Amino acid sequence: MFRFDRPLARCRTAAFVGGALLSACAAPQRYLPPSMRTAPPPTPVTANVPAPPRGAPPAASAPRPASPEAAASGAAAVTSPVRSPADVVVTPLPTPSVPAAIAARFPEPAVSFATPAFDVGRTAFTTNAELRTILRGLERGASLGEQATDVNVLSLGVSQAGEPIEAIAFTRPSAAAAAASARRPTVVLLAGQHGDEPAGTEALIIVAQAIAAGRHANILERVDVVVLPRANPDGAAAFTRNAADGTDVNRDHLLLNTAEARAIAKLLVDVAPIVVLDLHEYPVSPAFTAKFGGVQRFDALIQYATVPNLAAFVTKAAEEWFRVPLLAGLRSGGMTVDWYATMSSDPADRTLTMGSVGAQVGRNASGLRSAVSLLVETRGGGMGRVDLKRRVHTHVSAVGNVLTSAARHADDLVKLRQFVDRDTIALACRGEMVLDAAPTPSEYATSMLDPATGDVRRLTVSWLSALQLRPLKTRPRPCGYWLAESEGEAVRRLRLLGIEVQRLDELGELRGEGFRMVAREPVAPEAAASNAGAATRLRVQLLPALLDVAIGSYYVSLEQPLGNLAVAVLEPESPASYAANGIIADVEHEARILTRPAIRTTALP
Repeated sequence: MFRFDRPLARCRTAAFVGGALLSACAAPQRYLPPSMRTAPPPTPVTANVPAPPRGAPPAASAPRPASPEAAASGAAAVTSPVRSPADVVVTPLPTPSVPAAIAARFPEPAVSFATPAFDVGRTAFTTNAELRTILRGLERGASLGEQATDVNVLSLGVSQAGEPIEAIAFTRPSAAAAAASARRPTVVLLAGQHGDEPAGTEALIIVAQAIAAGRHANILERVDVVVLPRANPDGAAAFTRNAADGTDVNRDHLLLNTAEARAIAKLLVDVAPIVVLDLHEYPVSPAFTAKFGGVQRFDALIQYATVPNLAAFVTKAAEEWFRVPLLAGLRSGGMTVDWYATMSSDPADRTLTMGSVGAQVGRNASGLRSAVSLLVETRGGGMGRVDLKRRVHTHVSAVGNVLTSAARHADDLVKLRQFVDRDTIALACRGEMVLDAAPTPSEYATSMLDPATGDVRRLTVSWLSALQLRPLKTRPRPCGYWLAESEGEAVRRLRLLGIEVQRLDELGELRGEGFRMVAREPVAPEAAASNAGAATRLRVQLLPALLDVAIGSYYVSLEQPLGNLAVAVLEPESPASYAANGIIADVEHEARILTRPAIRTTALP
């Protein structure tokens, strides 16, 4: 219970302690824990799959219940306050009509790809069954020997309709690493969070084939690579954006309501990547043409993590070590590229807005894990198979460029991770943190295509920039957070995110600040996505207090590398907070702790 005390003095902001960014070596870490080396499921039948008639929608895998073994392999024990998955309904494949002048701007590249989607006469994309066969084949075909690439299919869980969610890991044995039980720096390549954006999955199949064939041996000498080609198999089967229950997987990376987001979280916790590349496709929309008088022209749109409390050095590395060479590489290959941005559904609003600044979006959640987190979106949403080879080629080119940059800067990235982790730990109990922020209004010079002639038209638009955030709500950073014993559901989700949680083993007093609900404000439907899907936002009052804490309640310290991720879910006024989204039942069941506890605790496994 709380005993309300006199107001507590705010901690003074300590001066930033500088240091050489590249001054230390990385701490050794274990690479693949036994939990990820699960026994592979039965190999699917590899009979040839007949191509559907031209114009037919992509084939859908029939929903099936998950086996007890498959269910146990993922983090599916979380009770989720979401709808039960509906029957899979296949969405017809779009077949847009593209004027000749526009089509001429996007010539087909002179390359060939060996995925099922590119079979002669094929009108569908690679199915879930075909993808499983490909991954198993790459694993079985891996060469053996001391210097060979170790190829392992990783079972991350099952989708809501019972489809396996699998990644494939390419690692190289290292005598030094083996001696120290260490993990080499890892890059995670991710696609298919949105089921109607197929080019990324096809591209990652091609990349995995190339790595397995030894065509990226120089990359594997420096970094390990883990490829998750399809994070949302149910959406891919139905050719729909969201998971089977209607949730946008890419906005579920803090709440973890979906099995799909939990599978991604499991991968990120287990391999702790230094770089995450997330592949998507942006919509080529008639609404854009109606609003701006032009057609979207860029082969790829790019953005890195842009979220409150992100370490500045992570942003600097993303810009200088990755985005700059990525722009140069794509442009030298004849592809057009710009910043990622979206538009409002309001026909009168001619503002373009850069990608979300919400912590629940995958790109930003990975950034708060101190990874360089990159988004690449190709020009393919709503396009069906139109320009498919060019879209896939763009993704393959982007992946190759990012892998090259990661290998070139592998040592620096390891040192960056260690520096940022130390700095995040040191920030606990002092300074300010941002609970909510918004992009900065500005103007931006962009270009598009004339719908009739295909000529490039340049214009300046109103622009909401995520590169500079406007803090909307700040608060002094506590040492950590207390959670009541009844908040076991929140604790389970924290652990699935990899956040360290301690159970209090004795009675005691903690000086802190409790929360009192002031208002629950409705969120406009269009803004709900940036609010982690919640229809309301909370306003609370801080109450200085001495807490009489019970045995069995919990403490979440901010003296840990994922401290900023903990802030995003445990501050009630954070848009993606567990309290705002109903995971924490009552704001009085949590509190900010302002001094380091002197109570005996046990770390939860």
